[in-house]
Amino acid sequence: MSTTPAPPRTGSGAGEKGLKTGALGLLSSVCIGLASTAPAYSLAATLGLIVVGVGLQAPIITILAFVPMLLIAYAYKELNAADPDCGTTFTWAARAFGPRTGWMGGWGIVVADVIVMANLAQIAGVYGFRLVGLDSFAASKAWTTAAGVVWIVVMTAICYVGIEISAALQRRLLAVEVVILVVFSVTALVKSYGSGAPATALPVDASWFNPFNVPSASAFTAGMLSAVFIYWGWDTAVSVNEETADSARTPGRAAVISTVLLLLIYTLVATSAQSFAGIGKDGIGLGNPTHSGDVLSGLGDAVFGTTGIGDVFSRLLILMVLTSAAASTQTTILPTARTTFSMATHRALPAGFARVHPRHLTPTWSTVAMGMASIAFYVLLTAISKNVLADSIASVGLGIAFYYGLTGFACVWYYRRVLTRSVRDAVFKGVLPLAGGLMLLYFFAYGAFDVYADPGYGATSIDLPLVGRVGGVTVIGLGALLLGVVLMLVQRVAQGSWFRHPDVPAAAADPASAPGS
Repeated sequence: MSTTPAPPRTGSGAGEKGLKTGALGLLSSVCIGLASTAPAYSLAATLGLIVVGVGLQAPIITILAFVPMLLIAYAYKELNAADPDCGTTFTWAARAFGPRTGWMGGWGIVVADVIVMANLAQIAGVYGFRLVGLDSFAASKAWTTAAGVVWIVVMTAICYVGIEISAALQRRLLAVEVVILVVFSVTALVKSYGSGAPATALPVDASWFNPFNVPSASAFTAGMLSAVFIYWGWDTAVSVNEETADSARTPGRAAVISTVLLLLIYTLVATSAQSFAGIGKDGIGLGNPTHSGDVLSGLGDAVFGTTGIGDVFSRLLILMVLTSAAASTQTTILPTARTTFSMATHRALPAGFARVHPRHLTPTWSTVAMGMASIAFYVLLTAISKNVLADSIASVGLGIAFYYGLTGFACVWYYRRVLTRSVRDAVFKGVLPLAGGLMLLYFFAYGAFDVYADPGYGATSIDLPLVGRVGGVTVIGLGALLLGVVLMLVQRVAQGSWFRHPDVPAAAADPASAPGS
């Protein structure tokens, strides 16, 4: 009997693009959603920035940032139930508002993912050398850039050879990450209240959880945009929906579960780290600008010690951030490759992006192109300036707020005819997604045109014609999104018409026929 696999289907609808169906279950989907956020890396890179902005209110800011994420997770859940297309925001926004809006939603995903890949590669390069004691290499821009490029190549290859291999690796990396984070948090809290507590130690106080103690509206917004970044990534669980068992329900459930688990992890780590290190600007204080981009490595030796078992755990903490960056690198490639893959099947991108490997059943050119674009962007920014690289990472919050918020609005408009059908429909298809979209719209507008636009914010500023000097974070964030408008018009000219909608399943054609959950 021949063992040659049947040729994949070639339709553009959900489940018809030739990807490997039924490869992932709920556990794997939740692991992918959690791993995509890179809890350890996100905390290491962002907790210090949140503290600088809001001081002792960092724990409540990490909690409040969960709210819009949960609301948008419900939007993803409801839209996926109607149309489990791996294009996610691209497909759903196109159905709700038309092809131009859909194209920009897909571009928002691509922009955010390509930008963050540069920082992930940098972290992987630095921590990889630190893990083996090569601190001089970790301090070298050339060596860390080379290591980061190798890292992107390896993760791209893993994504290329199969979704099941990717999911299996994610489960293992995530297990190490969560265990070490919990050990770190418990140890920090115990030492904060012990006789050998550091001079920086502060008792946990109820005022830390009072958002009205944040000094200003701009500080609150900047803190929220930074905190939104640490939750970003759970939507990867939905972007692999066409490769998931029960694709209409499992990805949405995984997205909601992922956000709740992240809330628990982040609240524990933020509170314990602040209790142990305080928010001072010297030494191990979370407000120390020297460690603002990497607070965990600075705390490792202080929490665990430098001898015996403590030295082992300090090394494991470094390994944890490294594995976190590895997991996130891989799971950042997955959604971008599937977004561009879906866009190509609907003729919104050149047809080459729609190719599927005949054996691995994964997007081929879309996956490789994501890796190549990430390498090019990373090398370009590191060659220009570390300051530009730092501001580009800060600008990711704008891309996240843009496409997450768009998804919330798309959910409301898509289901607008059935919102009065039941209380459940009104709440989960209307009220919650709308509230999430409005929150993110506010953070996007206030951040882009007030906080980030300030020339004194961030590490760079740029003189714009007719505008004057503007903060580099706003220029990079808005510039990257506006580039999408240009590329969309180029694709429209090359294609000769706007892209076609996919073969519309019954649920997608008529929201009233979509599953209730």
